[in-house]
Amino acid sequence: MQLIAEDLAIDRGARRVIDGLSFAVKAGEALLLTGPNGAGKTTLLRTLAGYIRPFRGLVRVEGGDDELTVAEQAHVVGHTNAVKLSLSVAENAGFWNSYLDGGADAELRVDAALRHFGLEDLSEFPAAYLSAGQKRRLGLARLLVARRPVWLLDEPTASLDTASSERLAAAVNDHTNSGGLAVIATHLPLALERARTLNLAAQKVPA
Repeated sequence: MQLIAEDLAIDRGARRVIDGLSFAVKAGEALLLTGPNGAGKTTLLRTLAGYIRPFRGLVRVEGGDDELTVAEQAHVVGHTNAVKLSLSVAENAGFWNSYLDGGADAELRVDAALRHFGLEDLSEFPAAYLSAGQKRRLGLARLLVARRPVWLLDEPTASLDTASSERLAAAVNDHTNSGGLAVIATHLPLALERARTLNLAAQKVPA
């Protein structure tokens, strides 16, 4: 499987943010999107997910399920955590499992996801009372409660301390080592084993 972008031109408002961008991310690797604020990292991720229609070019998954869109084969984690404050930590993770997967091993996957992100002792705790870092970890736990071959992550280390960032990196490494792929917008380095970098600031956009 690979995620392919071909000759993308993407506008944001009246400004062309990305023009003539092509790349492919193969199964087993992560692509790190770097560049200053305004370089187009979030816009590109939203385009890959199908939330924004490019002015020109296309995005496709080769070797995946041809009947599904990219978004239907992906975990998309943006700046918000998508945490329901009225539910407990375990209920939030369980919701994402039922919404995205609903397999017979639901309880095992939820327990494993919470354990990986260090939330097992907070499973019955109301999400409304979590710290910013704990809410971010809960939002990221959905990566592990349902299987998706493509991960599209926008600044996933926001609000995370060093130890939590290492937990995230381990999850991404497990994902790519098992044949998944990831595209990650980040300002901070991540200890990833199979990653390359695309600096959007280096992409020349005509004035």
